[in-house]
Amino acid sequence: MKNDRLRAAIVLGIGFASVAMSALLPVRAMAQVSVDDMAWAYAISPAVPQVPEDGTRHSLPGSNRSFTRSEIRNFFGPADWYSEDHPAMPPIVATGREDAAIWACSMCHYPNGKGRPENAGVAGLREEYFIQQLQDFRNGLRTSAQPLKSNTNLMAGFARAMTDEEIEAAAAYFSSMAWTSWIEVIETDSVPKTRLQGGMHLRLEGDEAGIEPIGRRIVESPIDTEATEVLRNPRSGFIAYVPVGAVAAGQALATTGGGKTIVCSICHGEDLQGLALVPHIRGRSPSYIARQLYDFQQGTRRGVWSPLMSAVVEDLSADDILNLSAYLASLAPSP
Repeated sequence: MKNDRLRAAIVLGIGFASVAMSALLPVRAMAQVSVDDMAWAYAISPAVPQVPEDGTRHSLPGSNRSFTRSEIRNFFGPADWYSEDHPAMPPIVATGREDAAIWACSMCHYPNGKGRPENAGVAGLREEYFIQQLQDFRNGLRTSAQPLKSNTNLMAGFARAMTDEEIEAAAAYFSSMAWTSWIEVIETDSVPKTRLQGGMHLRLEGDEAGIEPIGRRIVESPIDTEATEVLRNPRSGFIAYVPVGAVAAGQALATTGGGKTIVCSICHGEDLQGLALVPHIRGRSPSYIARQLYDFQQGTRRGVWSPLMSAVVEDLSADDILNLSAYLASLAPSP
């Protein structure tokens, strides 16, 4: 009942806010951004066969546990290397529910909620916001502008199969942990050569390794490919290579609107740490941020708060989305 009243108040507030937002925004033609322009953010690749299980038990520094490849990637109880880094996980986070084909939340988002570029970092999101997003997935209001983004469809299926109690338990768990630094943003003209796999840019090694121009893209890669892709180390973060000047250009757009949008702080708070139920956006994955901005622009995110964001992103170009994503990712999370 409390959540129903809250949602009703939000919907009513958005009706007034959308009118006010329209008055603040300049009248311009909608930007034409294609899904190909955003290929770097989706990092779509063919499926790669998993390395066969050979029974080897793997370990990580600082952990007293060991796991085989199959145990590490067990959809219904993946490896928890550092249980001291997080509260006790509720069943839906630790093991999912196999009889309903719901994977453990910790499989993709890690037990600490950090997530990876191909999905969402969910630690520190407000409970009500988290719940609303799963409701949007459940109700078909949150899809992807890139039809090949398969894990979006997986999330929708999980949300439909989850009970309200499981959704609330996951929300309470992930909201209890603060979002902390996880991504280093580096401006550069050239980047290590990479291949796409599983929604990430993985550095090439051996004879294929090398350097190439960054172009107009963000290349978000694991600091340690094996630690992330093979061992799923929840303490091993990412580097986001961005074009030179992208952070400053994104800051100018975020803080002035650049004549085509409004300043981010109006909705996300003065320090972009969130305002009421609007999420905080500091230090998040630039690939994820870019996908959400594009999804809002293309109308594939249609949940409760979407009318506000749709108006804000309507006139953003592909470069605007890249620059904003670089700037927001560069900001250190606030305590």
